[in-house]
Amino acid sequence: MEPGSGEKAFIDVDSTHKRVYGRTKQGAEYGRFKGIRTLHPLLATVCTPHARPVIAGVRMRRGKAADSRGAPKFVSEALATAVEASCTGMRILRADSQFYNAGVIVACHRAGAHFSITTGMNPSIKRAVHSIPDDAWQHINYPTAVPDPTTGELISDAEVAEVPQYTAFASRKKAEQVIVRLIVRRVRDLAKPAVMGEQGELFPVWRYHPFFTDQPAATLQAEREHRHHAVVEQVIADTKAGALTHLPSGHFHANAAWLTLWAMTYNLLRATGALTSPFHTKATTATLRTHLVQVPARIARSARRITLHLSRNWPWQHAWTDLFGTVHDPSAPA
Repeated sequence: MEPGSGEKAFIDVDSTHKRVYGRTKQGAEYGRFKGIRTLHPLLATVCTPHARPVIAGVRMRRGKAADSRGAPKFVSEALATAVEASCTGMRILRADSQFYNAGVIVACHRAGAHFSITTGMNPSIKRAVHSIPDDAWQHINYPTAVPDPTTGELISDAEVAEVPQYTAFASRKKAEQVIVRLIVRRVRDLAKPAVMGEQGELFPVWRYHPFFTDQPAATLQAEREHRHHAVVEQVIADTKAGALTHLPSGHFHANAAWLTLWAMTYNLLRATGALTSPFHTKATTATLRTHLVQVPARIARSARRITLHLSRNWPWQHAWTDLFGTVHDPSAPA
């Protein structure tokens, strides 16, 4: 159980592409990246405001699979896994715009969970955004700069506003329509110069980044929590730097099993950090490997016993011994 899981938990869903080499690997196809063969894993993570994410589910897919292929069922499984992981409080599903479909929303409603999903700027959303009065925008400052999804430029200031009631999927039948909050963040479009010739800027140009949600938090808090969905990218980066550096088999199901084994190993390492100290609970996996796994020691054998001699003045001595004592506590329940 993660710290804070009884109050609020975030289930983040995202997909990634892993480049593979060779024409004989099953499922390796040309997908989003032109001329590059990839496999297309889908993963879900669970995190709380007090702990880093753990893996709730992974699924290997062929390279040209659509981002949202199988998403409703995968979301249902991830939300059920979060409950099994003692996430008994509020559960909020966060996802990018590729998961903006009615099936994902239905899966959230069936599981009793909230959602916070990025949307595209379709004509209906554009009309809703342009109907927001100028005095409704609230300024927000990010303590740490966040990358702009369009340009990648770091930004620390933006404005946020909300459309209290927005009807999503209005073109579908009435049973599939959802009336939710549409929250919009806008930033200045710095790609367009402020001055054209001798004439100054007539009006500011903005880029809009909307998402819709049914969670009850205030507007600015909901916006901050939604942008924290980027934490799943850290897990993806860890995957590509570790297990997915090389997919060892030409068989699709063998690579899918390899991905599952990575998820199990990742979760075990996160559990190790949670049992060690509050610092290691939120540490990165690279830090956990350095502090707790890749431990310099000397092995001595005497009288058919093995003794492990650790380094003196080792900065993480107490953290490691606390972990060892917790794991091997004879009074702990089996």
